[in-house]
Amino acid sequence: MARLSKRLTAKTVESIATPGLHADGDGLYLRVDAAGAKRWVFLFRGPDPKNPGKLKRTEMGLGRLKDVGLVDARAKVVEARLKTKDGLNPIEHRAALIAAARAEPKAVDTFGKVATDYIDAQKSGFRNEKHIAQWRMTLGSAYCGDLIDMPVDEVDTADVLAVLQPIWQAKNETASRLRGRIERVLDAARAKGLRSGENPARWKGHLDKLLAKRQKLARGHHSAMPYAAVPAFVAKLRVSGGVGARALEFLILTAGRTGEVIGARVEEFDLAKSLWTVPGSRMKSGREHRVALSARAADIVRELRDTSISPFVFGATAHRPISNMTMTKALATAGGSEFTVHGFRSSFRDWVSEETSFPDRLAEGALAHIVGDQTELAYKRGDVLAKRRVLMDAWANYCGGRSNAKAPRTRTKKTVPA
Repeated sequence: MARLSKRLTAKTVESIATPGLHADGDGLYLRVDAAGAKRWVFLFRGPDPKNPGKLKRTEMGLGRLKDVGLVDARAKVVEARLKTKDGLNPIEHRAALIAAARAEPKAVDTFGKVATDYIDAQKSGFRNEKHIAQWRMTLGSAYCGDLIDMPVDEVDTADVLAVLQPIWQAKNETASRLRGRIERVLDAARAKGLRSGENPARWKGHLDKLLAKRQKLARGHHSAMPYAAVPAFVAKLRVSGGVGARALEFLILTAGRTGEVIGARVEEFDLAKSLWTVPGSRMKSGREHRVALSARAADIVRELRDTSISPFVFGATAHRPISNMTMTKALATAGGSEFTVHGFRSSFRDWVSEETSFPDRLAEGALAHIVGDQTELAYKRGDVLAKRRVLMDAWANYCGGRSNAKAPRTRTKKTVPA
């Protein structure tokens, strides 16, 4: 008599409620227990471990009905029956496959991979592309070469110290930022379940016991030329040739940063309005900054713009601007080798405080510093450009040695709104 098969339907397997075994055929059964739970089983005759050479009825589980449908259950039985025809016990064969899969080495997430994934996930929150590049550089082979290929769950305090200690004294600012970035990468790894335990890059209560505190190190400030010496220095610059001298004078007159000046592009200037608009992508704060140009500052831009084939005002070639060393060299040539280019921002700030009645907030605005909390900034939308123009004209007059450089002291700095 032929074996009956395919007795069940998708509808009947859902409706069956009687406890026991319900045959579909070819050894496939739906088992319903007393509580109503349903699961598939395959019944076959396999070796009896207690009686070698003899067979006994063996039950192989194929999964719960809610996880395995009728069609899938039949497919599993076909596969299991093929194993029995080959003389294999399908239960033992399945167990061997599972054991082999568990024994295979799992892919390990390295510190380098987690760092890359973290930067990619967070890059929309960075100020600009330059900031992203700094993260990739410091967490890459430049400083973290020994960590890149290390499994992220194996990075410990000794590994972090091996990265930080060689630069902690010589490059403390860089080292401090690098420590914080490593800490954030390892925190991300822990959040993903890739490591556990304390973060070996944590500062408070951990690395602060192993490394010198930053305030005890000679961090060094940007050496600033005394503002009283600036007019004589600018006079020397004006008789010097070269784009570096013009760039340095322009930086002094605008109280700008080196990167903002050397990266200045022709299209950022509206000379009819004596205005330079630096896009947020090139600002340290990430916010657009408008600079009121004095007559001399505008003349420098006009002169170089009209004679240059570069898109950069201070171009070295047709495709790239001058380097920061160009202004450093101009500084030394004019007799200021003991000072730094960035220090002229301090010279400007000291002059405002010591020699004028311009409000502190006006000076901070000219330096593109963000002053005030978030609530205050939300209500203060303007950048007081007109008032800053008066300030920058006064500074240009001072730098040019003109007697009307000092703003009249009619009000105190702290009572005048910016």
